[in-house]
Amino acid sequence: MRKRTFLWSNSMKKTRKHLNLAAFIILLVGSVVMIFPFVWMLFSAFKTVPDVYAYPPKWLPSSWKFSNFQKVFEMIPFGRYYFNSIFTSMVQTSLQLFLSVTAAYALVVLDFPGKKFLYSLIRSTMFVPLIVTLIPLYLMVSKAGLIDTYAGIILPQIFGAFTIFLLVSFFTSIPTILFDSAKLDGCGYYRILSEVVIPNSKSSISTAMLFSFLGHWKSYTWPLIITNKTTYRTLPIGLKYLVQDSSSEYQIMMAASVMAIFPVLVVYLFFEKQLVKSITLTGLKA
Repeated sequence: MRKRTFLWSNSMKKTRKHLNLAAFIILLVGSVVMIFPFVWMLFSAFKTVPDVYAYPPKWLPSSWKFSNFQKVFEMIPFGRYYFNSIFTSMVQTSLQLFLSVTAAYALVVLDFPGKKFLYSLIRSTMFVPLIVTLIPLYLMVSKAGLIDTYAGIILPQIFGAFTIFLLVSFFTSIPTILFDSAKLDGCGYYRILSEVVIPNSKSSISTAMLFSFLGHWKSYTWPLIITNKTTYRTLPIGLKYLVQDSSSEYQIMMAASVMAIFPVLVVYLFFEKQLVKSITLTGLKA
């Protein structure tokens, strides 16, 4: 009997090793597939025209051509587009986080009539396509005189139903005993938010901020519709202009793409630990 148990345990260990090896190979292949376009884009940004059209394709450029980045600024007002995207994305993210944190806090902590209906209404807006609200939003912004302004780009996009939904799911995991203890200590609602909820939800707030920034950074349709002047247009629109002007110069487009993705990588690397922590906490909660 003991011998059978020993053989069974050994077979289970070998099966687990084979499964772990298979999982490792699958993850390795998936990582290579995901990383390949970024590596190719990075090397292509420094290539010459013959290197771009070489067959078979060359991984490394024959000569590192840094002037490709300079040409981007010469062909379009890239610096202005870059500033507009950074400014609007940062302001939109800050305002959206402020509204989402306070809204999620109210939905979790406060008791008021119609709370469940209001939360259901907020969640239902996630299923409404942008095209449905595009014309009403444009008419409202136009009547308010916000066409070709930063406010016209920023204000209509600061409401985030997904961000509220994400924060509510994390705020509900905070033990109620912390709220009760804070109330016994004489803390009001604002102090509970600042000293109890936010310190215990740094990972979730960082995750919400990351998703919010990425969404605003790549926003294309609304800034295109609401702006007519180059002064207020953002980077995704500028990249579209660059594609039209340099349709055959792929190295120029790759150089612009490298510069466009840089802020996203910085934000991700800065909040990577908080993102992993929030995913871990979500798994523990489940």
